[in-house]
Amino acid sequence: MGDVVSSHLDEDRREMITARTREWMKEFSQVYEQQYAVALFNSVRFEIEGGGGTQSQLLHRKDPLAGCTIFSGSLFQYLEENRKWRNRFVFAHERGLHPKLTINCAGYKALTSMEEYMELINKSLPGVKAKVGSNPFIKCATGFPLILWHPYARHHYFCVMTEKEQKKWHAVLQDCVRDSNNGLPENCTVKTPAFTDAVRLHRQARGQYGTWDMMCGTPPQILANLVMETLHPDIRNMIVPRLKGKMQQRQKNWMLISDAVYKQVLTQTTGQYEALVEACEAQRGPLDARLRTDMDQIITSKEHVSSKIRALVLPKAEQILRTNIQPYINSILEALMDPTSRGFAEVRDVFFREMVEISKNSLNGGGKEKMGENMERLSMLAFHPVKMQSCYEKVEELNLEGLQQRFDVSSPSVFISRAQILMREQMDNAVYTFEQLLNQSLEAQGDSDMCKLTQRCQDRVLKKYDYDSSTVRKKFFREALLQIIIPYMLQQLAPSCSPELPRFKELIFEDFSRFLLIENMFEEVVLQSVSKDIMMAVKEAAVQRRHNLYRDSIILTNSDPNLHLLGENPQVDWATKFGGDEPEGSVSSADEGRGFGRRRKQVVSMIQLDGNEEDQLGKAEDLSPKSPDSVNEIRDLINPVVEVAVPVSKEQSEVTNKTEATTGSISVEDGVEEGVTHVTTVVETVPKGSLGEKTSGGSPLDY
Repeated sequence: MGDVVSSHLDEDRREMITARTREWMKEFSQVYEQQYAVALFNSVRFEIEGGGGTQSQLLHRKDPLAGCTIFSGSLFQYLEENRKWRNRFVFAHERGLHPKLTINCAGYKALTSMEEYMELINKSLPGVKAKVGSNPFIKCATGFPLILWHPYARHHYFCVMTEKEQKKWHAVLQDCVRDSNNGLPENCTVKTPAFTDAVRLHRQARGQYGTWDMMCGTPPQILANLVMETLHPDIRNMIVPRLKGKMQQRQKNWMLISDAVYKQVLTQTTGQYEALVEACEAQRGPLDARLRTDMDQIITSKEHVSSKIRALVLPKAEQILRTNIQPYINSILEALMDPTSRGFAEVRDVFFREMVEISKNSLNGGGKEKMGENMERLSMLAFHPVKMQSCYEKVEELNLEGLQQRFDVSSPSVFISRAQILMREQMDNAVYTFEQLLNQSLEAQGDSDMCKLTQRCQDRVLKKYDYDSSTVRKKFFREALLQIIIPYMLQQLAPSCSPELPRFKELIFEDFSRFLLIENMFEEVVLQSVSKDIMMAVKEAAVQRRHNLYRDSIILTNSDPNLHLLGENPQVDWATKFGGDEPEGSVSSADEGRGFGRRRKQVVSMIQLDGNEEDQLGKAEDLSPKSPDSVNEIRDLINPVVEVAVPVSKEQSEVTNKTEATTGSISVEDGVEEGVTHVTTVVETVPKGSLGEKTSGGSPLDY
C-alpha cells in the first residue's frame, strides 16, 4: 500500500503539490484579508444601528448535545490493512478517548449499493472503467452495504445483516455527513462572512459562478476542496497512465494516491488558514477603534460611491431582470416551497406523535420513572436520525430540473442540506420550549394532573412552532432565490460592468479604502436590484396562505412575555426529576437528598485481535447488528471500547477522571479476545437506582 503511494508520489511531485497549494493559499489570503475588514465594518455597523429580524417565539437550546451519549449498535467494517471484515460495536461518545481511526464525514456521500459506488468510481477515473457485471475490487460480506464515498479522500466500507438495519444505519451516516458539512459557525459575525465571501469572490475571479457542492466542513476542509478542484485532475493525468495491474487494482491504487494527496493539501491549508486568521485577529482591535470613530463618515462615503455605481449598473440589471429572471421567479419559488413546507409539516407531525405517546403514558398510569424516560428520549428527538428521517425525506424531493442549467445550479443538494439543518433546529427549539414550559408548570402546580399539563404545554408550543416555521421558511426561500439568481446576474453583468468599476476607487478616501471595496458595493447594488421582486414573490405566497405561510403583517401576540427568561435556565434533568428512590452504591454528601449516586466508569479502549475471517463472518447471525435506538452525537469511528460501570466505595470517592496506558486483553460478550490499550476512568454523578448497568463493547463515533 505504502509502496504504491511512495512510488507515484515521489519527492518532486510532493514538492509540486506543496508549491501549488502555497500559491493558491497566497492568492486566497489576499482576498480574505480584504473581506475580513469589510465583514468587521458590517458587524460593527449592525451593532451600532441595531435591527434584526422577527423575534423567535420558541426558545433556543444553547448546547443541545452537551453531555449526551445515547447511541449504540453493531455493524461490520472492512479493514483495508488486512482485507477482512470485522464486527464493530459502535458507541456515540462525547468524551475524548484514544482513536485508532477517525472519519470526518464532511464532503462524503452515504451509499447503499455497490452499483452506485462503482458508478462514482468510474466517473472519477476516466479511461479506467469496469465492464458491466465485472466484480468490484471489494466484495461485501453481506448483501446490505453502507459506503462512505468522497471525491478525494479515503472511502469507508460497512455492512449489516438486513435491509431494515441498512436503512437505519444509512439515516445515521447521512446525519453524520449533514452535521459535518455544516462546519461554519453562524455566530462568528466576522470570520464566517469574511471566509464565505472570500471563497465566492476567489471562485468568481476564475469564472466559477453559482452554487458549489463541496462547500462542506470547516474552513481548512473547504480550502482543501478548492485546491483539489484544479490540482486533482492534473495529478490524475500525470499518474493514472502509469498505473499497472488489472483494472480493479488500478482503481484501488488511484484511491490510495488521491487520499495521500488530499491529506497533504489539507495539512497545508489547515496550518496556513490558522496563521491567516491569527494575523487578521491581531489587527481587529485597531480596526474596530477606527470604525467606531469614523463610522458616520464611512457610511456617507459608501452611500455616495454606491449611488454612482447604481447609475451605471441598474439600467443593465433591470433589463436582465425583466427578460431572463422575472418569468422564472415564481416557478423557482414553487419548486422550493412545496418539498420544504412538507418537510416542516412532517416535523410538526413527528413532534405531535411524541406528545401523544407521553400523554398516553400519563393516562395509563405509567408512573414517574416512565415519564422521566419518555422526557429524556424527547430531549434528543431532533438528533435521532431515524425518527427525523421522514422529515428529511420530504425535502429530498426538491427538484430544480429545467432551472439548474439556466442559472448554473450544480445540484439542489446545497438547498436540501440547509433546509434539513433548519428543520432539525426547529424541532429542537420546539422540544426545548416544551420542556421548559412543562417544568415551569410542574413547579407551580405539581404533577397531580400530568396529562392536562402536557396537553396545555403542547398546544402552546405548536402555536409557536407554526409561527416560527413560517418565519424560518420565508427567510430560507428568500436566501435560496438570492443564491440562485445573484450569481447568474453577476455573470451576465461582468463583461460590461467589470471594466468600468476600477474608476470608482478614486471616489473613496484612502483612510476608508480597507472597509469600502468596489467589488462588494457592486454586488450589493445587484442584490438590491432583484431583492424587491424576490420579496414580493414570497409575500404574495404568504398572502395567499400557500403552504401555511403567515403574512408579514401577522405578528403573534406573545402570550408568554417572560418565556425568554426560561431560556436562561439549565437544561432539565428528567431522569433526576422523575428518578427512582432506591439507593444503590454510595452517595456523596453533596448529592444526598437530590436522588444522586456516584459511578466510576472505566472506558477500555481496545483493538480487536485478528482471527480467522471465515470464523468471524460465520458468527454473523449471533452478531446481527442492533439498530441505533437514539443518536445525539456521532463521533467518528474509532477503536472499540468496553464500558464498565462500578459503584464507588467510600475509599474511592475521591477518585478523579483519568486515562492510563496499559497492555493486556479482555473478553467481551461475544467471547472474542480484545487487546486493551488504554483505561479511562470517568466519575459521574447519576440518579439513584441507575448504577446497575451492563458491560457493553463499543466503538465511539462522532460528527
